[in-house]
Amino acid sequence: MRAVLAHVGNPCAAMWMLLLAVVVLAAANALNALLAPGWYVPVCVAAAVLLVLIARRSGLTWQDLGLGRAAARRGLRWGLVLAAAVVVVCLAGLALPFSREAFQDERAAGLSSGELVYRVLVRVPLGTVLLEEVAFRGVLWAMVRRRWGPVWATVASSLLFGLWHVQPSRGLTRANAAAQAVFGAGQSGVVLAVTAAVAGTALAGVLLCELRRRSGSLVPPVALHCALNGAGYALAWAASRGWG
Repeated sequence: MRAVLAHVGNPCAAMWMLLLAVVVLAAANALNALLAPGWYVPVCVAAAVLLVLIARRSGLTWQDLGLGRAAARRGLRWGLVLAAAVVVVCLAGLALPFSREAFQDERAAGLSSGELVYRVLVRVPLGTVLLEEVAFRGVLWAMVRRRWGPVWATVASSLLFGLWHVQPSRGLTRANAAAQAVFGAGQSGVVLAVTAAVAGTALAGVLLCELRRRSGSLVPPVALHCALNGAGYALAWAASRGWG
């Protein structure tokens, strides 16, 4: 049985490995919703490691997963430029009166300075970004690409990435003043906000997949993702304290 699962040329075995990866991802999502927040990073790290082991067992190389050394240097250059661009755009958004409301987010406003540092330097890169990039732009993208090509890999990965954000976006209208103003505060507002978040993150997934495809590395999507989430927390925290 192990030999069959490890055989890359066996389409049935490849499909089982792909389904196993999806199950691991779904289990991680469920655990993160059920367990205390302190378990978030360990769950994400464990799930990312397990997904990589599944991918390697299925015959994918480090290069297939975007983790090869050859593309890392080029990916790092891309990543630094993207991260810098995100920070500049976010700072400009915070400085401009008409866009400042978008940074009013209760989830960040209630954090202490220590909690903010933990979110930006630990929870985001080692939890959210590590799992999501390894899963959606690394393992799932490579598994689907091997069988159906890069277009379907991007479509499948991005759709799943959008659906992954159903749970966290349910409280968006309660936490973010700009989202509440756009979608409303009632149940219909929640539905609209979740739909918009799923569609938006799916489109973001397409961009991240394209960065991964063009660079051959996970570094650019990781850098962009870290910059977006980290800057989002930091600037929302700053905005709640009258900075900007």
